[in-house]
Amino acid sequence: MSSQSAILSDVAPAARYIVLDVPPDVRAADLAQRLRELTVGDHLLVGLGEPFVRALGVEHPGLRTFPSMSGAGCSVPSTQGGLLLHTRGEDHGDTLSAMHKAIVAIDPKRVLRIVEDVAAFRHLEGRDLSGYEDGTENPKGDEATAAALCDDGSTFVAAQRWIHDLGGFESMSATERDHIIGRSRETNDELDDAPPSAHVKRAAQEDFEPTAFMVRRSMPYGTVTEHGLYFVAYARSLDPFEQVMRRMIGRDDGVVDGLFRFSRPVSGGFYWCPAVRGTQLDLRPVS
Repeated sequence: MSSQSAILSDVAPAARYIVLDVPPDVRAADLAQRLRELTVGDHLLVGLGEPFVRALGVEHPGLRTFPSMSGAGCSVPSTQGGLLLHTRGEDHGDTLSAMHKAIVAIDPKRVLRIVEDVAAFRHLEGRDLSGYEDGTENPKGDEATAAALCDDGSTFVAAQRWIHDLGGFESMSATERDHIIGRSRETNDELDDAPPSAHVKRAAQEDFEPTAFMVRRSMPYGTVTEHGLYFVAYARSLDPFEQVMRRMIGRDDGVVDGLFRFSRPVSGGFYWCPAVRGTQLDLRPVS
């Protein structure tokens, strides 16, 4: 068995993320069978949320519903879905076509509810719309495999949509912007004089006990009127994400991450991404 190849692949030029709710009158076993028949590969990734797994009459160790959290002046909502579909391609035509094909295959009667549909893109060779490089501290090579994949090739993923206030961010001085992130936008060097609220200090994965390493594959998205980052992080467990998120909202020491000064999360879900046998999902752990 192996992992779904999209997990450790480099960020594609274009991507699409869809979150689906599975209504209670849908036969979960029939949906699971259609998922088994899907062809997955570098173009498509599938994640199962706890609501759908419970509808199958089972529990999966380590899978849980995304928790809502709040800190001083900030909140992290939970919008847990039943399924997460992620398509990758060279342009939005590729990702839309692949997503349409996948949805027709698993939902021929159109009974599932699409609750989030986000078209994302690679920006300036891997930068957030704020202009800062994203994923600088990602583990690489064997370390990425160890951080992201369970022994059977499956993984867990946290997915959040963040909305940026880029106008407000750009109205700040260059120093103020750099101190929010904790890096120089020009050089990407970490700042020695960054404040405790700097994002790189709040989210330093090696500073947790146990360490909170994840493989992030986040991408910008949006229009002129609404835009931001679709945050995606894969890990062997959902614990690292929760550790980092709690520190970002100040649960550990009362210091809130500077990111909340210009950005806010508006969705959040946890999903289990099964391993594959050949090109098909291995759903035996939830069968």
